[in-house]
Amino acid sequence: MKIVLAPDSFKGSLTAQQICDAMAEGVCRAYPSAEVVQVPMADGGEGTAAALVAATNGQMRYVNVEGPIGDTVQGFYGILGSKCDMLTAVIEMAAAAGLPLLLSKKRNPLKTSTYGVGQLIKAALNEGVGKFIIGIGGSATNDCGCGMMQALGIKFLDADGHKIRERLTGGNLRRVADIDARTLLPAAKESSFIVACDVENPLLGPMGATYTYAGQKGASDTDKIELESNLSHIINLIEKATGCVVRNKAGAGAAGGMGAALMAFLDAKTHRGIELVMSESHFAVHLQNADIVITGEGRLDGTSVYGKVVGGIAEQAVLQHVPTIVLAGGIGKDAHNILNKGVAAYFSICTGPMSLEYAQQNAHKLIAESIEQIIRLFCCGKVLNK
Repeated sequence: MKIVLAPDSFKGSLTAQQICDAMAEGVCRAYPSAEVVQVPMADGGEGTAAALVAATNGQMRYVNVEGPIGDTVQGFYGILGSKCDMLTAVIEMAAAAGLPLLLSKKRNPLKTSTYGVGQLIKAALNEGVGKFIIGIGGSATNDCGCGMMQALGIKFLDADGHKIRERLTGGNLRRVADIDARTLLPAAKESSFIVACDVENPLLGPMGATYTYAGQKGASDTDKIELESNLSHIINLIEKATGCVVRNKAGAGAAGGMGAALMAFLDAKTHRGIELVMSESHFAVHLQNADIVITGEGRLDGTSVYGKVVGGIAEQAVLQHVPTIVLAGGIGKDAHNILNKGVAAYFSICTGPMSLEYAQQNAHKLIAESIEQIIRLFCCGKVLNK
């Protein structure tokens, strides 16, 4: 029997690879002779670099960069090991400018910058990378990617024509009076950029970067008015400097407007994160002749089929007539909707009353035990259907 394991990470607990290992342990207990294929997954957010590095036998790189409020953090990026026409890096913007890097009391998109993301890109360029996959989930910023572009050589000028040297943030974009896009690093100009993005928000308006996401980044209602005004100001200058009108493109509002910057300055193309990860990891090939695929995420609910790992896995599995089982840390509202999208069944690792802290600390054990029972039940069903 061939079993494919393709979970997302359980945020705050285990990485996708660690979950694969726990699942494999459970499979081995129930069916020691099973062929187990591990393909750790991600949807463009946390864990994307690790998933793609694991899937391609690549390598991780660790670099000290500026965090969202200017302190030093250890960022990282992955170098893919698969054979391709050019050296490829995968970067999670959250590794340098993500919410988890800040305590709740320090979250304020008026003061956060994406400068460190640009430093990660620059480090990879110095290594000879010519193709980038950028995951832009989990941002703490609303600077329209301008901090990132500062690190990549773009000159942002004040009203006197002087280069602005302080890091651009969501709160000081109004200082910019002009942009010289000609100063972009030559290596960046010559590289290709793909954005792993699961949101379709435009940059501005009620569905844009500020009014949809800034609140969860620490912005008050008053802050949102200022942030929206600043985004409107800077996008006028960006579009003038690059000749690219991007404000209304799907994904322009992702990561506080970083999507817009990547499109305008670097001609980036956007793709659904899970589709990109499945493509780069050759998931369809791994799925061939499988008897079952098991995926999972930390919390399963009615939105899990929309642009996330569970939905992407189920879509592909249906095409190959492979049943999909989902294992989750918790089950939320409308989770049953996934049964209409190709999922055969779903289960929680929580076998009884327990705290979130206990579940997270004992996730490996709970996952292994749950998978053992799922495989025993699956094998029993196969016997009865003969």
